[in-house]
Amino acid sequence: MDKYRKVFKPREETVKSEEEIRVTAAGSVSAYVSRAATVFNELNKPFVIVQASGNALTKAVTAAEVIKRRFKGLHQITEIKSVEVVDEYEPLEEGLDKVMDTRSLPVIEIKLSKEALDTSDKGYQAPLDESQVTEYDAEEMARGRGHGRGRGGSKGRGKGKGRGKSSSKGK
Repeated sequence: MDKYRKVFKPREETVKSEEEIRVTAAGSVSAYVSRAATVFNELNKPFVIVQASGNALTKAVTAAEVIKRRFKGLHQITEIKSVEVVDEYEPLEEGLDKVMDTRSLPVIEIKLSKEALDTSDKGYQAPLDESQVTEYDAEEMARGRGHGRGRGGSKGRGKGKGRGKSSSKGK
């Protein structure tokens, strides 16, 4: 494949609805949870759809589970699909043909709704027990949880200037 170069095609712009959350592998779960809070509380929407594909599938599931544990009475329907993606490669040398590579990309769509959903759907999950749900609090989410420095909480003491009475090097 070193004699070929991938042809980058412009992506089709799909219009995203307000209740849709597109999860990427690089995004943070807390950002998706706060977006869900915006959709439920400020936009007063009855449901939110968490979508992801490829490497972001696990993060989408994590985000949906956290959202379920922050809002009471959320019904869930999970749908797993696969999308065919065609990659096109053009040759860098004369005499070679274009190469088309078709791959299957997994896609997940998780619908979380305050209203009851179709219980006969194969991806349906009933709402969690209220004892497992901690209501979403915007201030608490923004506060953070520290920086994981363990006990003591002191900053590191690297090898910076002015440490101890050692002789300076180079003089």
